[in-house]
Amino acid sequence: MNGIDTGAGAGRAAGSMHPVIVVGAGPTGLLLAGDLAEAGVPVTLLEKRPHKISNLSRAFGVHARTLEQLDARGLADDLLATGSTITRLRLFRRLSLDLSTLPSRFPFLLITPQYEVERLLERRARRLGVRFRYESELLALRQDADGVDIDVRNGDGSTVTHRAAYVVGTDGHHSAVRRAIGQPFPGVSVITSLFLADVRLAEKPGTVLTVDGAGDVFAMIASFGDGWYRVMGWNRRHEVPDDAPLGLDEVKDVTRRALGTDYGMHDARWLSRFHSDERQAPEYRVGRVFLAGDAAHIHSPAGGQGMNTGLQDAANLGWKLAAVVRGQASDSLLDTYQAERHPVGKAVLRSSGGLVRLARAQNPALRAVRAVVSAFVNAAAPARTRALAQLTGIGYRYPAPRGAHRLVGTRVPDVSLGSGQRLYEVLRGGRFVLITPRPVHLPPGQAPDGDGDSPAAVEHWAGDRRTAVLVRPDGYVAWAADDAGTDVLETALASRFPTLH
Repeated sequence: MNGIDTGAGAGRAAGSMHPVIVVGAGPTGLLLAGDLAEAGVPVTLLEKRPHKISNLSRAFGVHARTLEQLDARGLADDLLATGSTITRLRLFRRLSLDLSTLPSRFPFLLITPQYEVERLLERRARRLGVRFRYESELLALRQDADGVDIDVRNGDGSTVTHRAAYVVGTDGHHSAVRRAIGQPFPGVSVITSLFLADVRLAEKPGTVLTVDGAGDVFAMIASFGDGWYRVMGWNRRHEVPDDAPLGLDEVKDVTRRALGTDYGMHDARWLSRFHSDERQAPEYRVGRVFLAGDAAHIHSPAGGQGMNTGLQDAANLGWKLAAVVRGQASDSLLDTYQAERHPVGKAVLRSSGGLVRLARAQNPALRAVRAVVSAFVNAAAPARTRALAQLTGIGYRYPAPRGAHRLVGTRVPDVSLGSGQRLYEVLRGGRFVLITPRPVHLPPGQAPDGDGDSPAAVEHWAGDRRTAVLVRPDGYVAWAADDAGTDVLETALASRFPTLH
């Protein structure tokens, strides 16, 4: 069912047993709901807000690994048309990273506002049949061995109880789902006072993304592409509560001090203060309830990894949840979501927090550390490669079972296949892809039918590689073998694709 449904009535909703309910219609929830629907799993998406895609979102950068995930859903090229790309990202005055060296189809950072990402993901979710229920606020949650009951207040003030096999909280920093399952959110505030402003400029900056700092101030300017610009900044000497008044004069003053000019800033349509925390839930899964995106982890804006990490959470969880709901895998597969994504969230907190602390360094010891780090990364190719891989998301690998092939858990780049297609084109539809060293003819019942609805596709390398790999729907290796014969491939396929992880 497409469209907006605000719900009605009281008590248990008629016919309210849902396979999956996703709470929170930001980017993470939209991608997850779309993936479930594409896999044939009926999914309901609840959102506390009225239906509106805001143009006041904070995220502005889409990294290479996220673009690869969007490419596997046929969305990357459309998103590229909404923004501009940069191939060099400056982290400190003396440290910048050359993104053009990334081993990816997307060797750059895409600068585009979060609402463009949401627009594409919502359109896809509606096309695939996701049921949207806006003005639906989660009040309470109870779960047992067979399902989860959630109490929801509708826009008209009525309360209704829905029951689902599984619930996923993608409802942000102040997640009602996280509170309802009793998960703590330990951490600290990294920056206690930042501002955001959407303005027009009399002078156009020379780059798509302008970032710099001087002394006690920092500022960033990014273009919306339509004549409006997003400004973010902080002033160490003026850290105030989020609700303190903010005027354009303060934004201009900080920008001039940080960047040397305010570019003739005028006509602010939005001004806001916020603070930046580092927090992570200890458990991303509690029974039949999961957390993803900002509901599971938040961190500083340094490196622009927030929205990207959440979207990759969704890509990891979606195919697993679909496989379990459809009876293609055991419930234990869902435990790998915590095992794979929690360490990534922890690493992002560590790296983004380190960047912002070094960027704000004032005492001589920290300034010396920053200088050493900058010099080392600039001079050492392996260090640059590791920094790029972590920042862009392409370098993470997932833990593999003992005795597994060395490739299991690694990301597979968008390789060319013998059929003339790219891997990430074949991954579309949420399928596994078995890539073999040469064309193979599997017996009836083992070979996919090729109609696009099959759970797997069989392809072969365009080159002379000798390793067979089974690629998961999220682009990571599920299984691999060297010099695999037809009997080995049959065994891999007979194991049921989703159970190989």
